[in-house]
Amino acid sequence: MIQSKHPIARSIIQRCQAHNIKHIVISPGSRNAPLTIGFTANDFFECYSIVDERSAGFFALGISQQSLEPVALVCTSGSALVNYYPAVVEAFYSRIPLVVISADRPNHLINIGDGQTITQPHVFGSHILYEANLKEDLKKSFIKSFKRNNSIITKAIEVANTSKGPVHINAPFSEPLYETIEVLKNDTDDNLSHSIVPSISLPKSIIKRWHSSKKKMILVGVNQPESIRQLYLDLIGEDSSIVVLTETTSNLHHSNFFSSIDQLITPLDATDFEALQPEILLTFGGMVVSKRIKTFLRSYAPKYHWHIDPVQANNTFFCLTKHYKCTANTFLEHLLNTNTLSIDSAYFKTLNEIKKRRLDKHKDYMKSIPFSDFKAFESILKHIPANSMVQSSNSSTIRYLQLFDLKTSLTIFCNRGTSGIDGSTSTAVGASCVSEKPTVLITGDLSFFYDSNALWNNYIPSSFRIIIINNRGGGIFRILPGNKNSENFTTFFETNHSLTAKSISEHFNFDYMSASSTEELDTKWKKFYSLSTRPKIIEVFTPSTENDRILLSYFDFIK
Repeated sequence: MIQSKHPIARSIIQRCQAHNIKHIVISPGSRNAPLTIGFTANDFFECYSIVDERSAGFFALGISQQSLEPVALVCTSGSALVNYYPAVVEAFYSRIPLVVISADRPNHLINIGDGQTITQPHVFGSHILYEANLKEDLKKSFIKSFKRNNSIITKAIEVANTSKGPVHINAPFSEPLYETIEVLKNDTDDNLSHSIVPSISLPKSIIKRWHSSKKKMILVGVNQPESIRQLYLDLIGEDSSIVVLTETTSNLHHSNFFSSIDQLITPLDATDFEALQPEILLTFGGMVVSKRIKTFLRSYAPKYHWHIDPVQANNTFFCLTKHYKCTANTFLEHLLNTNTLSIDSAYFKTLNEIKKRRLDKHKDYMKSIPFSDFKAFESILKHIPANSMVQSSNSSTIRYLQLFDLKTSLTIFCNRGTSGIDGSTSTAVGASCVSEKPTVLITGDLSFFYDSNALWNNYIPSSFRIIIINNRGGGIFRILPGNKNSENFTTFFETNHSLTAKSISEHFNFDYMSASSTEELDTKWKKFYSLSTRPKIIEVFTPSTENDRILLSYFDFIK
């Protein structure tokens, strides 16, 4: 098998294979040639060529999001590396394992005016879990450097695997860069360390406190589909003293769970909030979208807040009392698998009655409003095929999704680590490449145009679908407080524009269609989701000046 002559390149490739890192996203360059030669010559790896490093970073993040395994990113030296930063930060806060491998100039060429060089060590600051700065010692200390390099490469990959987040391996390469040698195909390092899943033993006092409490709230943030055993979901769903609040990105479903959190709690008054205030708050999963639930739990804090996560706990509500370092399944097994009967409570019943009234009001409101963002989402969500993966962009898009009961067969993903608009399309494309489910991306116009290089990609499946809500600017800013009538608002906040996605669709070989009314939109779905040889885009044009009024009036209507 052909490999680079550079020992550092061979070490990196051997350890990636030994740790079962299969997906390698490479941005073309020259300084990273030793790595590119090695990865692409080894049929163990699935290699992708993505020119734009910013898009490549999110593409890799999408693959890791779905595969639940580390994905390697490979780039040349200089500014190429810095373009990974948005994806690295998202991976850091979303707990997604990325292994960033950057080629670098040798040390004596740094900061002397040589081309395509920056100071690459420590470039990601506090937003990575581990950094391996390799040394290229070609003379006296070769053996010592070789052993050190192997050790910290292994450490970086293990940290990405066990702690779930981004790591950085920086590899200097001297010229010549393209010389190769023949190596044995099975020349890999199989000396792996295996992580141990944390376990716990719950004190009897904690179990007793849980089962004796009449007001227990479980709040679930970003969560992988089918990750929680159905037995536990049924047990907590049937307990009258438990209220389970799930977000769209929680991917948890039970007839007694409460989705659409903002719909449920926004119209509540102080008396209602006091009645809803939990004695015990149990949380697991990642970031929470709903700003209103954060405000509620910070203002009406529970006496006990327990968070379950094998690695970390965010004190999101400023009342964290205990972090249990284990999986949710392990915790629930210890908490629920007892003969103790839960106490009778009206906690669930009270909120469930409110939920029923909200749903009736929701239906009435949707019948009464004209075509708008809100009305478009009703049509969109009604027609998404069952068993699809839905990727959502941020800002208005994910917030509208939170107001609807979605089909339980759908899986929902969104980059909520930093909540940015910069890589939603690239993430969705990466996810679609490894998912068995057809992928539907729902995005706003600014998010789509901002990440349009995501379509400069040779791996997009023909089943990939993009739905663009084009309200001619950043619709989220019309919902937020501010002077919406000033010139500064439309230019510097809303960023008003007259662009459409039609020419971009044609340029990147997508089928394109559009709609500007409910009736027109409803007639397009059959064709949009029909089989084709090319991916498709539908652009939905909505009235920018009406969307904020319609959404804000919604919460008054459903009281």
